[in-house]
Amino acid sequence: MASRLGAEAEVRFLGDLATGNLISEPVVVGDWLRIAELVGRYRDLPLGTVDASVVAAAERLHVTQIATLDRRHFTVVRPAHTPAFELLP
Repeated sequence: MASRLGAEAEVRFLGDLATGNLISEPVVVGDWLRIAELVGRYRDLPLGTVDASVVAAAERLHVTQIATLDRRHFTVVRPAHTPAFELLP
């Protein structure tokens, strides 16, 4: 994040995590197989483990909105629970 928006934006992001304004979702044991499937399916993108873990968690939680600056990856990936993600901002 710091390389795209600068250190100040990263500090604000970390502050939002620290104060509970944003909540991180852990990867659970059941997500790992789905993450591997996604990395394999989108290997030409390439989709990495971090982005695939976001997709897996969103599928598990039935989340359709993703806050990301990585529009390239998340516009291509087709989640199992919805035709496409709504990308924010």
